[in-house]
Amino acid sequence: MVMSIRPARVAYALVLIGLGITGLVNGGFALVWQDVPKGVPAYTALSYLCAVVELLAGLGLLFKPTLTQAARLSFVFLVLWVVLLKLPKLLMAPQDVESWGGFGEIGIITAGSWALFAAHAGAWERAHLKFLVAERGILGARLLLIACMPMIGLVHFVFSGPTADFVPAWLPAHLAWAYITGSGSMLAAAGLLFGVWPRLAASMETVMLGIISTLCWGPLLSTGRTACTAFLISWAITIGAWLIADTYRKSPWLAIGNPSKAITLD
Repeated sequence: MVMSIRPARVAYALVLIGLGITGLVNGGFALVWQDVPKGVPAYTALSYLCAVVELLAGLGLLFKPTLTQAARLSFVFLVLWVVLLKLPKLLMAPQDVESWGGFGEIGIITAGSWALFAAHAGAWERAHLKFLVAERGILGARLLLIACMPMIGLVHFVFSGPTADFVPAWLPAHLAWAYITGSGSMLAAAGLLFGVWPRLAASMETVMLGIISTLCWGPLLSTGRTACTAFLISWAITIGAWLIADTYRKSPWLAIGNPSKAITLD
């Protein structure tokens, strides 16, 4: 195992491993997040294949000899997830806020996966896919995160009632928390876009998503598959933002200026 491995990469690997194990144990996709139509040929076999891909990608990210291949596998897998399952719904029903939220959630995970791929691309990618790797790739991953954060923030506003229902009972002002978290994602996106405290903005978004994942889904883990899958997906979204925040780690916390500066590769 790589001794200098970044914590965000370890966390992402563990979430992928968790999703893979869950898929193999339950013999299905990740519920509404991998909403593959039931009529797809070899549906069950495909669900197991996806679980194996997640498991292998997660394990591969933990070891230096397999890091490049695992980062490549993870990125391609997430791109297919977005393009085949989330983008069509967004294009067919652009007025449906839920389709924007679904795209935004998986888009954030894809952004984090892209950042890993860009940092650990192989020789072929560096020669033929220069727009996807190294600093260009990191910039693209950041822009994808910037585009996706307002999408999930919008869901918190439009569906403020259902969002408030997920707030733990012991917290006051449930509806206010729905608006606060929605505003937080939008403000963080603006900070990243305009280069206003981008490291702090990405880090605060990560912390907020991590708190949501822990408080909303953690207490429900004992209830079964749905909560376990939601917990893992929620943490995958959190870690997607974390992986992008990690690309700013050499930038001052309160830096203001060109958001493309101070790119840090893993």
